[in-house]
Amino acid sequence: MRAFSLLEVMIALAIFFMAVFAILQSVSQSLGSARMLQQRERIPDVSSLVGELYLTNKFEEGIVEGDFGDEYPGFTWSRDTYLIGSNDWFEVDFSIHGVLGSKPIQTESKIWMWRPGSQVSTFRRQL
Repeated sequence: MRAFSLLEVMIALAIFFMAVFAILQSVSQSLGSARMLQQRERIPDVSSLVGELYLTNKFEEGIVEGDFGDEYPGFTWSRDTYLIGSNDWFEVDFSIHGVLGSKPIQTESKIWMWRPGSQVSTFRRQL
């Protein structure tokens, strides 16, 4: 009767444990990603504002303000749009303000968008 040598058993165990640790690492990363996706606190994101603005065909320079309604009560947003060049490039500065519990929340973001044929004011902002 022939048996496995000690070297063959050690190689098989090493391969087995490498596979097990790779699977455990993958599961651990997946659980960490799932935890990050769960929002414990409901804080509005600027992406919904950018998406809404992206649907418009023409921009107007100026400041627009609003709130998020029932989705994010207590939070407001503002958007400042202005021309940054002579070739219809606009910079849009977004600001979100609110209070979560007793902690004040403020986020700011800016994007550049190209919208030919948009309304331009006579007042130009200096960069």
